[in-house]
Amino acid sequence: MMEIQQVRAFLAVAEELHFGRAAARLGVLQPPLSRTIRALEDELGVSLFQRTTRNVRLSPEGEALIEPARKMLEYQSLAVDSVQRAAAGETGRISFGFARSSSRALAAALVTASRGRSPGIVFSLESNVFAEEGLARLVEGTLDLALVRWDKQPPGVTGRPVMIERLCAALPEGHRLAERSSLRVDELADEDFITLPAHPSSTLRENTLRLCHEAGFTPRLAQAAPDSQTIGALVAAGLGISITFDSVSANTREAGTVAVPLDVEQDPSTLYLAHRTDHGKSSLEAVLALAEEVLPTVVTE
Repeated sequence: MMEIQQVRAFLAVAEELHFGRAAARLGVLQPPLSRTIRALEDELGVSLFQRTTRNVRLSPEGEALIEPARKMLEYQSLAVDSVQRAAAGETGRISFGFARSSSRALAAALVTASRGRSPGIVFSLESNVFAEEGLARLVEGTLDLALVRWDKQPPGVTGRPVMIERLCAALPEGHRLAERSSLRVDELADEDFITLPAHPSSTLRENTLRLCHEAGFTPRLAQAAPDSQTIGALVAAGLGISITFDSVSANTREAGTVAVPLDVEQDPSTLYLAHRTDHGKSSLEAVLALAEEVLPTVVTE
């Protein structure tokens, strides 16, 4: 197999048509250069040059090798450049998960900024990843980055708080409680609830069940819906109400719905931009550095 050193030697002689000038161009002595060319010819089984005491000319076989040899050097240079860019975090693939309703605007801002700063970094986006699934997939390595919530930080995962979210009730317009400035959870005891599915687990569904139980009742689950947009449409249609975050309500507000803050003692929920502590990816480091500008850390206390 031809070596890059042999290809460089061949092209230098082919372009100079003089072993002495080619050796000077490469910064080597002429005898080693001649031996390199002879070894290449022996490997290929042809004479690449027609030599006389007065001049050197390319043989037909040598002429045929010119363009492939140049392409080999181009590909070698491209390979080196690709590796160096990857090492510098300029290229790579990032798998990014988020729950589309609450955090899609944040995800879009980060992806857009990264495309402008490092177009060689490609994102694989998954837009229906809830908290429990997102954390599990970060741990197992099938996600590089995720916008998730947690009550207790999982081992091996770290992240920065990028959004504070507060709970509210999404109600249809004309609902008896729609004009209120705030609501207690126990005032919703007679309502039909629309929630996300039980699996994959979501913070919103868990919060709904827990808050209702703490308020002294078991919520009547009228319908499960695959995402918050569908929940909003069902609420607007009068099928029931939902407990959600203000960020979700703001991003998925359906005509015919209102959002009323819940009067609860629970601390606001924090959304984290999370990743594995030992990810080892230069491209992810570049994205995380950019995220410091695009999605600044919020104060959680």
